[in-house]
Amino acid sequence: MTEEIQFYLSEAEESMQKAVQHTGNELSKIRAGKASPAMIEHLRVDYYGTPTPISQVANIAAPDARTLLIKPWEKNMIGEINKAIKNSDLGLNPQQEADAVRLNIPALTEERRRDLVKQVKAETENGKISIRNIRKDVNDSLKKLQKEGTAEDAVRDAEGRVQKLTDNYIVKIDELLAKKEAEIMTI
Repeated sequence: MTEEIQFYLSEAEESMQKAVQHTGNELSKIRAGKASPAMIEHLRVDYYGTPTPISQVANIAAPDARTLLIKPWEKNMIGEINKAIKNSDLGLNPQQEADAVRLNIPALTEERRRDLVKQVKAETENGKISIRNIRKDVNDSLKKLQKEGTAEDAVRDAEGRVQKLTDNYIVKIDELLAKKEAEIMTI
């Protein structure tokens, strides 16, 4: 197997790992009925004129399964954090305290759980599409190598390896889906 083929295979594997990690990160943002700091870390607040992630201006803690406590490092950020949460699509109502913002996470209804599962499935499908696109790009590169004179057998073997990688990483995404789905549907 040539160095070029090995390079494409290692690139494919690295890209597929990143796609699985990205999918996992996106799934962590979807709430599963219990409080998680990842739910709001992506929200941005106006920090002296600059949109800044909440996690960079405050500590976010989950003191119990139904509560998030956001303690800003500067008290004047409480109002900004409150506003960012109200304007988000989370549907949560922040409670402003003296030096913190408290978020009570309501229990999920059956209908809301089904909606969240649909959202999770859409996100994992995006991950699978990303992996398939990586496979397509690598196979196109391998075909170019074949046109440039690389042995047909070597290219065919490499395509087989790319397919095995694709299958393995799609299984990993399916595992993420199953885990998150179980987490959401557990009452």
